[in-house]
Amino acid sequence: MKRETLEHEIKELIISALDLEDITVDDIDTNAPLFVTGLGLDSIDALELGMALKKKYDVNFKADKEANKEYFKSVAHLATYIAETKNITLE
Repeated sequence: MKRETLEHEIKELIISALDLEDITVDDIDTNAPLFVTGLGLDSIDALELGMALKKKYDVNFKADKEANKEYFKSVAHLATYIAETKNITLE
């Protein structure tokens, strides 16, 4: 799978799961932070996004707050975590 394809899917999922009506896929920088700065998501958004990612990709997130901070750092980090967890080779 191409990295760009997975990142695009994640961006679409962020928009739909969080009902971000005024945001497009092109508005989301792949490497920008998702929380506080960047996209500006909060902890409730993190829970909703985590549930949507679990449903779509069947991935689980740990109770380890520090590990989750790393996974949710950016779209690129989420793509890497999903690929590693699901044994997907990214091109």
